[in-house]
Amino acid sequence: MSVAFILAAKGHDVATTQPHRTMQEAAAVLADKGIGALIVTGGGGEVLGVLSERDIVRTVGRHGAGALQDPVSKHMTAKVATASMEESMESVMERMTNGRFRHLPVLDNGRLAGVISIGDVVKNRLEGLESEHRAMREYIATA
Repeated sequence: MSVAFILAAKGHDVATTQPHRTMQEAAAVLADKGIGALIVTGGGGEVLGVLSERDIVRTVGRHGAGALQDPVSKHMTAKVATASMEESMESVMERMTNGRFRHLPVLDNGRLAGVISIGDVVKNRLEGLESEHRAMREYIATA
């Protein structure tokens, strides 16, 4: 199973922000949309970074509430891991677990095609296991 399979079910919508926006503006978007991260993009749509709830909490914890007026670019995660549409779920799950990050932008031919979360990956894996379990029960019942 590939990343493309998850995006086909989930959709390709991505919540983004620009690097000059304030941390407070970004936090408001996260709260309004009920999501955990924004992809920071440049004028050409290129991925510049990721800003997560964790990034915001750590920034406020280290620098105080005044840091919410800083630009996103000052506190975003700039070294961004990405996935391709063809990448397997096992590979993505391992990288997200080992890297301790929850959101992974997906690129298709160098362009932002979507974003997957660890929740998306786990949900997909559980659905796969349930399907295998159901098939095994049916096989046993007909044997």
